[in-house]
Amino acid sequence: MMRQTLFGRRAKAVGIAVALLATLSVASAGDAVETTAAPKLVPQYSLNELLTRLPTGERWLAHLREDLLPFWLMDSAFGNPRGNFPTYRCNDGSPIDPARLCPEQRYAAPGIVFVYPEQRQYLRALSRQVYAYAVAFHMTGDESFLKLAYDGIDFERAHFFDTKNGGAYSYRTFRDGQWVPGPASLQRTSQDLAYAATGIGMVYYLTRDPKLLDDLLALKNHIFRTYFDPEQQFVTWVRELSPDGDTTDQRELVAQLDQIYAFMLAATPALPEPHRTEWKNDLAKLARTMIEQFYSPRQNLFWGAATATDTRRLETPHTDFGHSVKTMWMIHYIGRLTNNLDLVEFGWRNATALLEQAYIPETGSWGRRPLLDGTIDPDKEWWGLAELDQVSATFSLIDPNYAGYLINTYDYWFKYMVDHQNHEIWHMVDGRTNQPYPCGPGAANCFPKQHSWKNSLHSFEHCLVGYITAQQFHTQPVTLYYAFAQPPEQGTVQPYFYTGHLAKLDPATVAAPGSRKIYRATFTNVR
Repeated sequence: MMRQTLFGRRAKAVGIAVALLATLSVASAGDAVETTAAPKLVPQYSLNELLTRLPTGERWLAHLREDLLPFWLMDSAFGNPRGNFPTYRCNDGSPIDPARLCPEQRYAAPGIVFVYPEQRQYLRALSRQVYAYAVAFHMTGDESFLKLAYDGIDFERAHFFDTKNGGAYSYRTFRDGQWVPGPASLQRTSQDLAYAATGIGMVYYLTRDPKLLDDLLALKNHIFRTYFDPEQQFVTWVRELSPDGDTTDQRELVAQLDQIYAFMLAATPALPEPHRTEWKNDLAKLARTMIEQFYSPRQNLFWGAATATDTRRLETPHTDFGHSVKTMWMIHYIGRLTNNLDLVEFGWRNATALLEQAYIPETGSWGRRPLLDGTIDPDKEWWGLAELDQVSATFSLIDPNYAGYLINTYDYWFKYMVDHQNHEIWHMVDGRTNQPYPCGPGAANCFPKQHSWKNSLHSFEHCLVGYITAQQFHTQPVTLYYAFAQPPEQGTVQPYFYTGHLAKLDPATVAAPGSRKIYRATFTNVR
């Protein structure tokens, strides 16, 4: 039977600290008073209950096969030629007809869909789909998924790489019967460029392909050379006013965060020297930037923007539980990667306090963001739920009590976030009805399942992290697949963001493309 309690002395101390912070307020430019909700009691179960009720690794493999992959293995997902992955599809997976848009595309929230009158294809969406096929290979060893990932990378090279100015185009626009890449070099956001490296970075982590290493280094060097301001120690957003209204004075959390999350953290341990050390140093630099320039101790949140004083408000974009807990998670892992105990502790201490704040005991689910009146926005945005689950699962490997959240939040995910008819994960579920918001004339919160910002990255990462942590939690070996031309340097093969003992690395078969072999890696003692 479940009972509500705090996690011992450590969590009690954190809870008291957060409660004290919650009594403080900040007056915004509009004289509204901002508060954070008081910490809530955390669900705690006996270890036997946790082991009985938490999903196993096999459950996550079934989630991959039955809930996620069918949506991405339709012909409409592959593009023509294969690798020309479309940015937009209807909720049933059918292709977009700009002349007769399906309701979820026609009535989508503003800024989400660009399919009429000029259709856009975004590189960030294509790159995220490459990532998904890489994860599918990583978890199953099926070489056809690796081939799909390479198809996407080949298309990215041919149609999105900017061979003149460096970096990559953010999107292509279908205009007058042809695809036109854009925007101009200095008008691209640093966040878009980070996601251009997502698929490449994930496949490099799996293969150590030297051609991918060249692409990865070129993209990373372009971003830091063009966007990093050494005087103010932060990654700028754009260098020129963009067609979408992005301005040079913007200071965005995701300009820093997504360099780490989109490609650097997963790829760094796999890099040869001297690049590995250089990237570690840059990761530590970005962690300090986020703490010093974006973190609010009073709110225990990261501001989504620090452009001006009036952007330090709870209602501004990207100031929410998802971005904050992801930032804390990344800082924690940067600390572990660079042996910086201050960063390790910062991430742990503040993420665990935020989990308490974000959890809604009445529904056994995560909230979206704190509101000005001290309550929690109950709506469920898929990627935010994924990040909160992933952090809880990560910390449960150190303290099993944190798995207490997951008994309920995983159940919510499988029950309400999965589209059981047409597969994949809903973008937004109404926290009051547990149903996706309807799409039609006058719809206020209509979000399709696939669009310019929602592709497959977060749902597949959630599945991968769920599998890795579940296997370790149930004291089962973690089995993952790689494709190497030859075994890499000792100690550089690790399970995603995690570390573990590589008990076995067995060649399985010849992989396609190229002459690489598929290796089955077995990890124990993952943390």
